[in-house]
Amino acid sequence: MNTVRLAPLLLALSIGTQAREVDFNREIRPILSDKCIFCHGPDKEHRKAKLRLDVEDSAKNPKNKVVVPGDPQASELIYRITTDDEDDLMPPPDSGKTLTVKEKNLISRWIKEGAAWSEHWAYVPPRKHENPKVKDAKWPHSWIDRFTLKHFEGNEQRPAPDADSVTLVRRLHFDLIGLPPEPEVVEAFAANPSPKAYEQMVDRLLASEHHGEQMAAYWLDLVRFADTVGYHGDQDHSISPYRDWVIDAFNDGLPFDQFTREQLAGDLLPEPTIDQTIATGYNRLLQTSHEGGVQVKEYVAMYAADRVRNVSEVWMGATIGCAQCHDHKYDPYTAKDFYSMAAFFADIGDTAHLKNGTNSLPTRRDPEINVLSRRQREKLDKLEQIIVDKERRQITEPKPELLAEIKADKATREKLKKATRKTMITRATKPRVTRILPRGDWLDESGPVVEPAIPSFMGKLASEKRLTRLDLANWLTDSEKGSGKLTARVLANRLWYLLFGQGLSPDLTDFGGQGQPPDHPELLDNLAMSLIEKDWRIKDLIKEIVLSRSYRQAAVTQKVHASFQNIRRLPAESIRDNALAISGLLEREIGGASVKPYQPAGYYRHLNFPTRKYTHHKDQRLWRRGIYVHWQRQFLHPMLKAFDAPRREECTAQRARSNTPLAALVLLNDPTFVQAAQAFAKRILAKGGGSTDTRLDFAFRHAVSRKPDNFERATLKALLPAKGAKEDAAWTTVARAILNLAETNLRR
Repeated sequence: MNTVRLAPLLLALSIGTQAREVDFNREIRPILSDKCIFCHGPDKEHRKAKLRLDVEDSAKNPKNKVVVPGDPQASELIYRITTDDEDDLMPPPDSGKTLTVKEKNLISRWIKEGAAWSEHWAYVPPRKHENPKVKDAKWPHSWIDRFTLKHFEGNEQRPAPDADSVTLVRRLHFDLIGLPPEPEVVEAFAANPSPKAYEQMVDRLLASEHHGEQMAAYWLDLVRFADTVGYHGDQDHSISPYRDWVIDAFNDGLPFDQFTREQLAGDLLPEPTIDQTIATGYNRLLQTSHEGGVQVKEYVAMYAADRVRNVSEVWMGATIGCAQCHDHKYDPYTAKDFYSMAAFFADIGDTAHLKNGTNSLPTRRDPEINVLSRRQREKLDKLEQIIVDKERRQITEPKPELLAEIKADKATREKLKKATRKTMITRATKPRVTRILPRGDWLDESGPVVEPAIPSFMGKLASEKRLTRLDLANWLTDSEKGSGKLTARVLANRLWYLLFGQGLSPDLTDFGGQGQPPDHPELLDNLAMSLIEKDWRIKDLIKEIVLSRSYRQAAVTQKVHASFQNIRRLPAESIRDNALAISGLLEREIGGASVKPYQPAGYYRHLNFPTRKYTHHKDQRLWRRGIYVHWQRQFLHPMLKAFDAPRREECTAQRARSNTPLAALVLLNDPTFVQAAQAFAKRILAKGGGSTDTRLDFAFRHAVSRKPDNFERATLKALLPAKGAKEDAAWTTVARAILNLAETNLRR
């Protein structure tokens, strides 16, 4: 090793008086992970100098003196990151990575302060932290508020004011059901904005069937739900009943641990119900193909890798997929861990389509079953009882009219029984042999055989029999003997994201070395523990968060005032739903087959096997919510694409947010929005009174829950032609302008 030569500037910076000790997990680990761990991390095949900077014993080994606690000048690490000698400089110049002066200063300070080490925060189970003491004891309404206020006070800031009542009602509606509030609801709360009235509104929205649709839209992004296979011909496949099951599960408040078991292993539960069988469609959501000449082994390997990526990202916030070809370079996952996880899914019999897949729409993807939705089954049960009751009455007191009713009811019953939809399910078969594929090469079968197992550094599942998907599901949500607390932290972070626009840990899919540590780890831990204490009931945790004063803050950020809330555009589906709701066109039926709204002619012209021509529906299905829109992976609906909806080829935990001219053009020209404006104009004319001012008041009241200001009145009046013009056309122009207001499509 070279003699340490510390840069004078760095030494001067590092020995200065500091108000706060450097936090290893929050400040040092991210630097090491980004700049050093690629060569000095878990991947033994590419590790340099037998040095690991992700392991304390290796970094602080007295023989190497890489890190000498309390002595930056004696630490080889400091020399290596500050030297002018390119042969010794780390990271090497050819790596393309460099450390900033600030990063070097932090590392030097950390060593001088004793080089305190912490295990990676994401692999340490959360624990309950005491509520912090705050100066302003009157501001917090809940334990959550004490954590957020502590942050504000630590930064010499004051919390932003509470949001006004109108903003609060709109925020709750968009967050909890994805739809705008009715004017009467806004005005009733504005007249009585009491804590009791607020809580009653929260309860009502959480009990709404539309809450399930709102939550399901996000879950479908996570599990890459789509109506098409993705690869090659991107044919339709049968899976919409799974989407309806997700909606029902959220509406029913199905605990997340059971929600997990039914999707990963519903077929392995004792005497699974039809709903639990439908739930196993989760295992079939990956992209598939039956292209001519397809190699079965290649696609079996691809499907296995896809499942490992999705399960690890959705439930673990982990990138185990990065270990497909070699040990993970930034986290302690090995290639063996990757293939051991894949082995859990080796019993899924879904390769028949590689031989018998069709180019029909939908294509064939065995195993599939025909099912009725839960609502249809409930309706059928009620109808059966009605028929039985009427037949009894007919026996005791025969009547021609009653006989006719029975006949009609039976005809309805038979029609209802035939209204089934096909859906892909999971059916366990004899597990395939799973081997470690050297470098991920599916042609290389020289690797050892592995059995299902959780990542080795996370423990071991004891079982006398081969582990199953049910064992994996139980481990993921077992807060005592499994990784349930880690899973709860991942989920709690995403719920915070849905309600605040950003997670407490900014990277929602990577809680590993390349992710970002949470800015408020204690708050995130307590949210995770609260979820477990609530028996994994997501609605209960959501209610706890939205009742907090932190959630109810105005979305403003100033030098003095600060807020966790922020203004953001509605997601793609909600923008469409919002316009339809304002216009009065929205069809609010829950569940059902996917729908096809207006779409540009010729958009599918490059789709083959088979070639196809898109035909939009011509009935009320045109006005159904965005969650039900047909999701074509290769050619996502242009409206959804313009507003950053994902193609759902992989797990998407956080959608991009862009602001482009294309989005504005969609709002102006997409036939759905044009017809929404036309319907809104008719509604304004029919119910807005006889004057221009009362009509504008009506329009703004329904679109943005307030009256227009003087500038808005004058601007919109200028769009109206002189008397004598057709009112429908004139007010359609006004309606289009209002539906295009930024405020109309923002969640504040």
